[in-house]
Amino acid sequence: MRSTERISFQTQDIILVLKEKKKIRQWIVDAIKNEGKKTGDITYIFCSDEYLLSMNQQYLHHDDYTDVITFDYTDGDRVSGDIFMSVERILDNSIQLKTTPEEELHRVMIHGVMHLCGYKDKQPKERANMTKKEDQYLKIF
Repeated sequence: MRSTERISFQTQDIILVLKEKKKIRQWIVDAIKNEGKKTGDITYIFCSDEYLLSMNQQYLHHDDYTDVITFDYTDGDRVSGDIFMSVERILDNSIQLKTTPEEELHRVMIHGVMHLCGYKDKQPKERANMTKKEDQYLKIF
């Protein structure tokens, strides 16, 4: 199985037509390789605000909306996980950040991958480093 085939896209309670799937898969594989790791099984699940809020409450015990939750199943240097993304939150963020919905979608997608590669974003320094990585990979896309 080629590494790009290990990246899948699903929807939960919404309709989304993802453009350029092949290009996105290759971009993610290249980013993971650039981080010195290998691509395992990665599933993106696009969903609504309410769906992601319920997951945030159930699994992380947070009672707020978020754009992404990453479940990390990485084993050694093989990057694997489930990345749940709220399409509604991404659209709202794109308006607030004055960017296109596609660019914000790609930012959140690579953000989830960077979490799987071991990057954190809880502290200001970590957040700055994560943003730097996102920007680096967005330029490549």
